[in-house]
Amino acid sequence: MQSKGIMVAGLAGGSGKSVVSVGLTAAFAARGKTVVPFKKGPDYIDAGWLQLAAGRKCYNLDPFLVAEEKLRESFLHHSQGTDIALLEGNRGLYDGVTADGGYSTADLAVTLNMPVLLVVNCTKTTRTVAAMVLGCMHLDERVDIRGVVLNQVATERQRRLVTEAVEKYTGLPVLGSIPRMGRDIFPMRHLGMVPYQEYTDSSGALQFLIDTVTANLDLDRIETVMAPFTPMAAPALELPAAGPRDVRIGFLRDAAFQFYYSENLEALERAGAELIAINALTEPALPELDGLYIGGGFPETSARGLAANESFRRSIREAADGGLPIYAECGGLIYLGESILLEGVEYPLAGIFPSRFGMSNKPQAHGYTAFTVEKANPFYPVGLAVKGHEFRYSTVLDWGGDTDDMVLKMGRGKGFAEQRDGLLYRNVLAMYTHIHADGTPEWATGLVERCRRYKAERR
Repeated sequence: MQSKGIMVAGLAGGSGKSVVSVGLTAAFAARGKTVVPFKKGPDYIDAGWLQLAAGRKCYNLDPFLVAEEKLRESFLHHSQGTDIALLEGNRGLYDGVTADGGYSTADLAVTLNMPVLLVVNCTKTTRTVAAMVLGCMHLDERVDIRGVVLNQVATERQRRLVTEAVEKYTGLPVLGSIPRMGRDIFPMRHLGMVPYQEYTDSSGALQFLIDTVTANLDLDRIETVMAPFTPMAAPALELPAAGPRDVRIGFLRDAAFQFYYSENLEALERAGAELIAINALTEPALPELDGLYIGGGFPETSARGLAANESFRRSIREAADGGLPIYAECGGLIYLGESILLEGVEYPLAGIFPSRFGMSNKPQAHGYTAFTVEKANPFYPVGLAVKGHEFRYSTVLDWGGDTDDMVLKMGRGKGFAEQRDGLLYRNVLAMYTHIHADGTPEWATGLVERCRRYKAERR
């Protein structure tokens, strides 16, 4: 079965590519198309909205975290059985880690041989839009830009002038224009858009986007500029046909903890885990488990509810004391601390690590990371080099431990303190760094194997 694909990119962050990407995904799905969404870059929130719009998992394709061969393998494998693969870029089309645009959205489009639909914010401009689009076309002629969508168009006159200029000077079709909206469909806060899990009316937001996109974009023409490709199976990503799911690994999934790559959860399943979703806000205690994975999220916005569920926090402490393997990232790290101070109120947390957290108005760490495993721990072999990412506004107010005891040495990024990360207690490892399982295959196998050993020791 052949599929079609396209990359939705912007000139910059805030261009409107999320509105277009989520809107197109939802609109094509409403038309009866099977759409698989992908998100470029280290991102959980946009991916969550894309997943909601498609009604199926969204996958992350990050060329910094994952090798090119694995990116292609993931893209082709996860596109099986779908009509449309829609990829959302990040930041500007050519924005990357290096001055020559390394690891950019453009690089990913070239790697996957996917054409680009370019979204342009037209606020207070007309003919200059054509110059910007023309520059994008010629900066790297390997990038196949096939159409333009105008966003934040104030008047019919502006729409007409920009459309005529773009089509005259670039030869590209303008495939629609989104008017300046009277409502902020995706409210922003410190880590970006509000996640759909916390959005008051996510289904209403999706319907609004479907209506907006259907009324203002030419869906038929957009589909015609997509590139055909043939998905294929990737044996390394297939679940074993009759493989044993011999360990139970819980993962916290609720309004506070929601940052999980689909690839990470699937990697645990392939390694032999039965996954159990757990709500830390409502469950009275952990169920019977062989391991626990706590991803990132927004423990600060749910601090009152997390603190109020004292029995659950106590069950986490008791499980950690009993040797339960626990792996925690960012928000999970915070939850395993003593408390978090918000607007003068201190909220107690799980209390496994002697750390108190607060929140800043500015990012405290933001971007890609790289660390080396320097000390023995339950999950990673010593000497392993790992790429990851961090994005946090939280601050460490107090730390009662010894920084030298942290098991990870940061080569890039900030980590927890003094260029180190990885707080360790028995079989608990917590860090600010997020990892991607396709880029760090040792993570899933290490976690599942530790859970097997824990299970065997309890028999």
